[in-house]
Amino acid sequence: MPASNPATIHNITLVGTSGGGKTTLVERLLLEVGAIGRMGDVADGNTVSDWTDEEKAHGHSLSVTPIHFEHNDKHVNILDTPGLTDFLGFAITSMPAVEMVAMVIDASKGVGFTSRRLMPIASDRNLPRMIIVNKIDDAQADLDGIVNQIRSTFGDVCLPINLPCDGQSRVINVFDEDHGEGKPDFSSVEEAHTRILEQVVEVSDELTEAYFENGEAGLDKAKVHEAFEKALREGHLVPICFVSARTGVGIKDLLHIFEDYCPTPAEGNPRPFVRIDDDGNEQPLPPKADPDMPTIAHVFKVAADPFVGKIAVFRVHQGTVKAKSELYFNDEKKPIRIGHLVRLNGKEQQEVDVLGPGDIGAVAKIDEITLNGVLHAHGGEHIHLKPLPMPKPMYGQAIELKNHKDEAKFGPAIHKLTGEDPTFIVERIKATKQTVARGMGELHLKIIFEKLAKQFGVQVETETPKVAYKETVTAKAEGHHRHKKQSGGSGEFGEVYLRVEPLPDDHESGFEFENKTVGGSVPKQFMPAIEKGVRMALVDGAIAGYPMQNVRVEVYDGKYHAVDSKEVAFIKAGLRAFVDAVNKAKPVLLEPFVELEITAPANNMGDIAGDLSTKRGRVLDSEVNGDTCIVRAQAPLSEIQNYSNQLKSMTGGSGSFTMDYSHDERTPPHVQAEVVAAYKPHHHDDD
Repeated sequence: MPASNPATIHNITLVGTSGGGKTTLVERLLLEVGAIGRMGDVADGNTVSDWTDEEKAHGHSLSVTPIHFEHNDKHVNILDTPGLTDFLGFAITSMPAVEMVAMVIDASKGVGFTSRRLMPIASDRNLPRMIIVNKIDDAQADLDGIVNQIRSTFGDVCLPINLPCDGQSRVINVFDEDHGEGKPDFSSVEEAHTRILEQVVEVSDELTEAYFENGEAGLDKAKVHEAFEKALREGHLVPICFVSARTGVGIKDLLHIFEDYCPTPAEGNPRPFVRIDDDGNEQPLPPKADPDMPTIAHVFKVAADPFVGKIAVFRVHQGTVKAKSELYFNDEKKPIRIGHLVRLNGKEQQEVDVLGPGDIGAVAKIDEITLNGVLHAHGGEHIHLKPLPMPKPMYGQAIELKNHKDEAKFGPAIHKLTGEDPTFIVERIKATKQTVARGMGELHLKIIFEKLAKQFGVQVETETPKVAYKETVTAKAEGHHRHKKQSGGSGEFGEVYLRVEPLPDDHESGFEFENKTVGGSVPKQFMPAIEKGVRMALVDGAIAGYPMQNVRVEVYDGKYHAVDSKEVAFIKAGLRAFVDAVNKAKPVLLEPFVELEITAPANNMGDIAGDLSTKRGRVLDSEVNGDTCIVRAQAPLSEIQNYSNQLKSMTGGSGSFTMDYSHDERTPPHVQAEVVAAYKPHHHDDD
């Protein structure tokens, strides 16, 4: 099968808040073009998009699903993305693959958080946008109110391109000259037509002049169409169209908009690819939809298929990808062999020989290919896409294997799962000696752990992660320990006197060690052993088992035995003397504070501020933009371990936040007392 002509391809990603009906809309589109005989239903688990076991079980899209169909001599690729906030990262990774981001909004619920988060990202990536208002047949829908809300949230560039009429039984395309007759359910055809036409002609000086001199009659239709597409590309127009995926109202007009107005790969804005030169500088490398130029293809999805292994889904931006050919991946100098190429329609795979510019396809069983990587034609070149603004995984669970015989399987399984999901990480926290899995929320990690058990046979137990406290001292103090061990043979002896004092918070290394002994009370060859013992206590902690920082140690006296003194004796004596001194030096626990930026509905701002105050948090500043507020605050990490779920509950699922480490502060006395009381020392015994 030959590659598609890039001038006849339309690539669109459907994004938006969960429940907006994206998957049902895909079903209706496939039915309309004759690709399926009957519509599936999300509740029944028989849709083309939501085909994995996890999606059927949970009743939600959980990843990006490519769909394609042929209609009116056009090849249309649709990407169905998750709307749940826990899976927002997948919607973002779909954007480099398309020329149009279509935001699907529930007519009865209005603009949701996911829409507010994704629209600016699409704009920043220079991607044309449109808004699809779905469920216009819902009795609770206020269509005029929805348009006003959209325009107040995303700007006056948002204008209806069609209007529901005759009680939502059909739609009228107000931009087309021959829009027929009918009574719109709000606004008027003439008013809507004039507003969108005037918005379009503004991008062309020639059309603007002709319009003001002779009105619409003086406009060249072909040039108006060109101006419409230019307005889309420049973000000067965001069309609003109305549909009901359930009844099919507006679907024909939506297809018409996709096929006649959305940019093709030959017309779309180039993606921000860069090449790194020999000096390490980034050089822009805008791809061109030319099949004869060197290949550039971006991998926007990776999945582990239980039957065929690893599948990498990619968009060809330049050149061609051929079956049984060789390409290079990222900056590798050794080529990888492309085996069978396929186009995907949900779980169905259609084998093809070649994929050209604008095509979306997949290749299986190539372990070297990773998410967000680039396939290209020349070995040794470092080509990559400018990083996507991925949300940071904030919700954590400490994990342990239920069966330690699974250790050999655990590492490879986690490697595969983190390779598929841009917002899932696993890290070993040295301070708490825990392995922590982090994701976007409770549901996100729940589904990850389900896949870990089902696909890889690895089960884990979870608990709330411990907080990585730090220990330090706030006063000078002295400590002493004599280590003496006699067991029949040669013994062990070492005695150490030392003092500790605090160092400034900004000290370069956070530790100083000095030999202040005189008269040979401790031979110099044992001083490294004493320092080693002190450093062991720095790692394991002296009062609560957490690493210690910002402390200076002076060894000022000691004793040794000519026969029994050994390195091991002074290691133990140094460790114990240091612990003794720390406990006298007014030790404190330091806890990590984080910077929070919380985005939520404006009417939740008071609730958020009040809740933060109960968590020992401090609001730094806040602002209100329309019906959205942004609250910036600092809070102790220990108090917001479960904040992802708490914020969702407080805001009805509409709130989100980002979090970054800020600084350390002393814990309140009652918190320190609880942590110290729970500590079980694990230093080596003297014997």
